[in-house]
Amino acid sequence: MNLPEEAQRDVLARLSRIEGQARGVRGMIEEGRGCMDVVRQLAAMRAAIGKVAAAVIAENLEECVRRSTTEGAEAELKQAKQALIEFV
Repeated sequence: MNLPEEAQRDVLARLSRIEGQARGVRGMIEEGRGCMDVVRQLAAMRAAIGKVAAAVIAENLEECVRRSTTEGAEAELKQAKQALIEFV
């Protein structure tokens, strides 16, 4: 996937935080922490993943619209639309 440099940095930073959250949740489970503590962290991870997906989809849609004047752009727009539908 070819994201603009700034968007790529943002997405990669978010993914690094999600990795840290996953390690934290694993540790919480290994320590026997309470269900609600674990669920709160899992909910935070889910929200963070949603933001990553939204950023990737938005960049993809923006690129498709930019190229919409070129031949074959209709198929790319349909694919971007499908990605959004599957995510939501």
